[in-house]
Amino acid sequence: MTDGSRSFYLTTAIDYANGDPHLGHAFEKIGADVIARYHRLRGDDVHFLTGLDEHGQKVAQAAADRDVSPQQFVDEIAGRFLAMWERCGISYDQFIRTTNAEHKRGVVALIQRIHERSPEDFYERTYEGWYCVGCELFKRENEIVDGKCVIHPTRELAWTQERNYFFRLTRYAEFLRTLITEHAQFLRPESRRNEMLALLDQGLEDISITRSRLTWAIPFPIASSSGETQGTWVWFDALPNYLTATGYPDASFTDRWPAQLHIVGKDINRLHSIVWPAMLESAGLPIPRAVWVHGFVQLGGERFSKSAGVKLELSEAMDRYGVDAFRYFLMREVPFDGDGNFSWERFEERYNADLANAWGNLASRSLAMVEKYCDARVPAGPRTSLDDSDAIDYDAYHAAMDGRNGYLLHEGLKAVWATIARGNEYVDRQAPWKLAKDPAQREALDATMAALCRHLARHCIVLFPFMPGKAAELWAALGAPMPLADQRFDQLASLDCAGWKVSKGAGLFPKT
Repeated sequence: MTDGSRSFYLTTAIDYANGDPHLGHAFEKIGADVIARYHRLRGDDVHFLTGLDEHGQKVAQAAADRDVSPQQFVDEIAGRFLAMWERCGISYDQFIRTTNAEHKRGVVALIQRIHERSPEDFYERTYEGWYCVGCELFKRENEIVDGKCVIHPTRELAWTQERNYFFRLTRYAEFLRTLITEHAQFLRPESRRNEMLALLDQGLEDISITRSRLTWAIPFPIASSSGETQGTWVWFDALPNYLTATGYPDASFTDRWPAQLHIVGKDINRLHSIVWPAMLESAGLPIPRAVWVHGFVQLGGERFSKSAGVKLELSEAMDRYGVDAFRYFLMREVPFDGDGNFSWERFEERYNADLANAWGNLASRSLAMVEKYCDARVPAGPRTSLDDSDAIDYDAYHAAMDGRNGYLLHEGLKAVWATIARGNEYVDRQAPWKLAKDPAQREALDATMAALCRHLARHCIVLFPFMPGKAAELWAALGAPMPLADQRFDQLASLDCAGWKVSKGAGLFPKT
């Protein structure tokens, strides 16, 4: 960790390796990337983890359908995820795969630690019930509608009877209630916290954590009473990735653990805010500081789902207006604390109104006027009303982004676009083209152009988490002498562009 910096370890859910990345995956990863980039600009020592969940029955079935080995299958899937996240500009620091030897070692160590510290938390019994292969979970009655899992309604539930090891989740009900009620920052937004409190009110059930005859899994390190070695339930393998990624069980894992933030979808809230903390408490390990639960991106009111055939090709979405426009649209249109819709019509509206006509046009005409009226050099100029008014909106931006009120990324962008609208109004009000005609107005002209360049430079910094490519492009066009990624929010108010040599170049967002 660098001197004076704060450690910020954030994670996404690891995606299940039974198909290609889709829009729901991209929404979560882009949102997490925005948060990671934001914290780097705060000066925090960020470690951003993502990866793939590669074990379990679904993977084994998908590999068998392809007539390849499970390892060959997940290797191919991993390559496609890595390529997609590179294209999306996901700035992860670590990509974990649950087939990695280091991860397997950590999972076994965690299970053994639980067994040694809390031996009563593991026990054997025969269980029968409806099992959803899509969720890799036994389903409760209230999770089944018309004989189908509410999350995977196109899959057939399988009545399963096995003698497995169970984890005594019920033992931790009061611990979990205290964790969720007395630590408001642990589980957010409030709607998701209320869901888990309602679940606790209904009563927890112990969970089956091994599977008989499942070979594509980490072998459970405790033999059953019959002598059979069973496979570890995929979630008891997947959830510890956040811990094993730190090097656990090596002593150095405490350098990073506990995580400051888990970012997950609402369909796996229970696993991250109920099961995972109970596992850690059983092992006597620290609990993550916070879990942020986002909603779903829908298409025509339906959740994106490979099994249901509701999908949109990510490459097509990014090809339409570019990667940064795609990132912007998802983060602006879909609230990061709820559900939202994707539509081509709305994408086009946002692109033209927000990007081409608002920010792009402001940047283009401001740079053109510096070239024309100031010999392409940003003049010196005093602080203006534009600087003062922007500062109020940037306070709102930080309040939406830094976690104090949750991670309301859409609200952060709304605050920035208020400054962009102000910038365009400022240009029209000041009318630099009129000031340039009167030599007596030279000082006013210089002050105006200096204010506009500071205004645009601030946009580059605050929008870098959302649109790193376009923000860097404008930063270069302004002639900034230092890398954009090296900027820090605490220097925003004192930013001075005087002397920078601008070059207008092509427009940021060509109009359609």
